[in-house]
Amino acid sequence: MTAPLSTSSESSTPSTQPAVAPALPVTQSLRLERDGGVARVTLNRPDVRNAFNDTVIAELTATFDALGRDDSLRAIILAAEGKAFCAGADLNWMKAMSGYSWDDNHADAARLAQMLWTIYRCPVPVIARVQGDVYAGGVGLVAACDLVVAVDSAGFCLSEAKLGLLPATIGPYVVRALGEQASRRYFVTAERFSAAQAHRLGLVHELATADSLDETVHSLTAALLANGPMAVRACKRLVQDVAHAPIDAALRDDTARRIADIRASAEGRDGVQSFLNKTKPGWLAG
Repeated sequence: MTAPLSTSSESSTPSTQPAVAPALPVTQSLRLERDGGVARVTLNRPDVRNAFNDTVIAELTATFDALGRDDSLRAIILAAEGKAFCAGADLNWMKAMSGYSWDDNHADAARLAQMLWTIYRCPVPVIARVQGDVYAGGVGLVAACDLVVAVDSAGFCLSEAKLGLLPATIGPYVVRALGEQASRRYFVTAERFSAAQAHRLGLVHELATADSLDETVHSLTAALLANGPMAVRACKRLVQDVAHAPIDAALRDDTARRIADIRASAEGRDGVQSFLNKTKPGWLAG
């Protein structure tokens, strides 16, 4: 069972945790819950297939910014209500944008770009629980997450070209998650592709039936919680920082410094000693 997300800290490593977690924004379009070190952010506009508008974008940005500053948090589940996970842009929002100037369009797109970056760069691992179809900007939202579990009946579509547009703001995240060759195809054809195809291409990590979706998400969450809290955050950042970097002297030195930092940390020492002594580390001892 989950409870409403509170601002109280549940510290797993008291020496490094703040007394009070950052305050969370009041939201209209999201439902926020917490169970121990796991937060759940649910898109809650099923009547419009959880489509984006300026309110949703602002609320997601503020929520993930606050969650990312909560050192007691171990995992975030991004979910959605209704039949669709996210249908991209809200139609009323699109109507309003049709009259925007270039400057207005640029400012609007920059806010979406900041939302995606805030989720992608959130220090806490984010698991996307995809229970239904994903279109356009929604694909970018999924691609910005660290782990993706999708129901096997879900469909995906980068539909922007059908409207004479392009998936520019979401492009960096989708290309990284889907791959360059697949992105070439689905950007220009705007074809719908299945969850099974998304899984084969790497956008989706795990497929599940509707009945086993939550069990699969829970299994991945449990795997995260079994690991060192700061190590998990450092691992997430490591992948993002080295994925496209040249393996030069600077990168070699940077990675050596990272492992030295964590080996010398209290968590690193505790983890290694617990392994050698066959005892539970501090983050599991409670």
